[in-house]
Amino acid sequence: MSKVKKLLHTRYRLNDLQKSVDFYTDILGLIEVRRHKSPRGSELVFLKAPQSEELIELCHFPNSGPVSVQADLTHLAFEVDSLVEFGKFLESRGLKYSDGPTMRSDGTGGFAFVDAPEGYEIELIERSKNPLLAGY
Repeated sequence: MSKVKKLLHTRYRLNDLQKSVDFYTDILGLIEVRRHKSPRGSELVFLKAPQSEELIELCHFPNSGPVSVQADLTHLAFEVDSLVEFGKFLESRGLKYSDGPTMRSDGTGGFAFVDAPEGYEIELIERSKNPLLAGY
């Protein structure tokens, strides 16, 4: 029996597709890979982080009803070089962290959260530049 080979994409359904695409591309720096309409009428946009193979599928499918994301349901995590610098960038765009940044006392980096449109959480992780401390 064959098992799964690799993660290809994660799907998030949305009410306002373009608002989320703008956030993921302009704020997070993801790259739009493709966009199309599914046979059942969903509008789909696939994005990826510059150094990742896995895709994020943003889906607008009004026939399924409105999307309501409950708090702390799910999140995506991305690595950043510096939480301080990313926080400054967020502020320049009129945004701020919803939690953090929280730096680890052992010097292994830290994490923070920002809310994407529609209530999905995005975790930003800064890893230590020291390869001996870069766990997580």
